[in-house]
Amino acid sequence: MRIVVSGTHAVGKSTLVSDFALAHPTYVVLPDPFELVDEEDAASAWSFVAQLHVAAERLTEWGPGSDVVAERGPLDLLAYLRALDDLGRGSVAPGLLATLEAGSAEAMGHVDLLVVLPLDPAAGIWVPDDEDPELREAMDAALLDLVEDPDLVGAARVLELTGPPEARLARLTRAVDGPTRPGS
Repeated sequence: MRIVVSGTHAVGKSTLVSDFALAHPTYVVLPDPFELVDEEDAASAWSFVAQLHVAAERLTEWGPGSDVVAERGPLDLLAYLRALDDLGRGSVAPGLLATLEAGSAEAMGHVDLLVVLPLDPAAGIWVPDDEDPELREAMDAALLDLVEDPDLVGAARVLELTGPPEARLARLTRAVDGPTRPGS
């Protein structure tokens, strides 16, 4: 199954991907695209564009039946670009945004399960002020709007997970492996 774990920064994506991979060692883990781009300002529009290209391109490399879990997908980076615009921090030209949306939609055609981690106080994640809470909240709102767009999500099943890490992992595991029968 091709899985993308999406959410704003500091919502537990890395923890969920790591915990899932430990329980599912046959899955290939694709790290956060942020780790794969060389940008000085991680919260700039151009950094998000570069990350979006990485996130989209790597999804197209995996065919149906592949066991892969990606931390972040193209919708995450589109959400950051929209959040920057909403906050008046600059973004990209509307024409480029339309091109990026089309590429993201095409890449999402290679995703079976889109796991969304919204901001959730019950997750128990403490975030320092230097994590740009304003951008974090704006990105979360933008992402939740994007995952409602069937033209962007395509045929991917959307699974929104909230609560503490162990509850999120249990729900993801059930979604991937199916329910566990008593005695098995």
